[in-house]
Amino acid sequence: MLGKLDKLNYKKALLGLGLAGMIFQAQAEVLVILPESGPMARAGNSIKQGIVSAQRTSTANLALKFVNSDQKNIKDLLKAHINKKTEMVIGPLARSEVDALILQNPKVPVLALNEVSAQHPKVWQFSLSKDEDATALLKVLKKDKIKQIYVMRQQGTEQDTLSFINALYKKFEGHVAIVEQVPNVKSKEGLLLLGSNAWINLLNGIPNKRVYAQAISIEENHAIPVGLKFCDVPGIYQSTWRDLIELSKTQPTSMAYQRLYAFGGDAWQIAEQMLLNPKLKNMQFNGRTGVLKLNGQQPQNAINLNNRVERMPQCFENTAKGLKAL
Repeated sequence: MLGKLDKLNYKKALLGLGLAGMIFQAQAEVLVILPESGPMARAGNSIKQGIVSAQRTSTANLALKFVNSDQKNIKDLLKAHINKKTEMVIGPLARSEVDALILQNPKVPVLALNEVSAQHPKVWQFSLSKDEDATALLKVLKKDKIKQIYVMRQQGTEQDTLSFINALYKKFEGHVAIVEQVPNVKSKEGLLLLGSNAWINLLNGIPNKRVYAQAISIEENHAIPVGLKFCDVPGIYQSTWRDLIELSKTQPTSMAYQRLYAFGGDAWQIAEQMLLNPKLKNMQFNGRTGVLKLNGQQPQNAINLNNRVERMPQCFENTAKGLKAL
């Protein structure tokens, strides 16, 4: 048994270890690389606000260090800002910058905020991919037993919806027909509207069943036709995340940037879990931007999934009683 003096020294030792752990944790730093000026500044700053707001609700004692990537060389940024305190990097945002970061062979874990074809064991890739939006909506079409989908596109927005419609052509198992007027939609047929919310509300004869839209067609304070189905980030519509509620009160903005708030919040949550669980390779949780799955170190024949954060948006239907999660 320990004597009184031994017990006292033992308690002091434990206290010292605890303090050392706290000091180490306080010194841990997450480097965030985002554009804070230039053409991508508003997107970068919206993601930043999402990260900061989510970090404030966290109990983990991890410091954030933000650096502006606008007109900066990624190699120089990493050299100047990664040090002994750096436990992880979040960012960058532009695809070209993610490629440049991978070429630097980073030694600390990175959560890149875009997807590229290049892979690196230390770099996880997370994005608000239109391909994921299309995949989620295709699941709704399959559940609704749609065999033919008519697509109406607002003139002048073709470029904005190009990646979405490409994913539709690639993955939809039925027939796709581009039309210029609202068709008579029969059984096992559906209508996909690709354009602004205002444009959709000007269309005559929209059916109230089997009608679909892209997430960017949903805008705040604009009516959504009854029966319309779409897939989007759940954080905008569901009051589950305290950080997003606070942001919407203090930093009101359009839904496009609210989605980036949610994206930043999820980026922080993913990074935090990686730091708290360094050996974690696979994880799934209900995030602000959808159901998130982390798939690490997949077999070589599935290399496109290596260190990729898969996202499945939440789908909704607007009913006479309001939005309903599908």
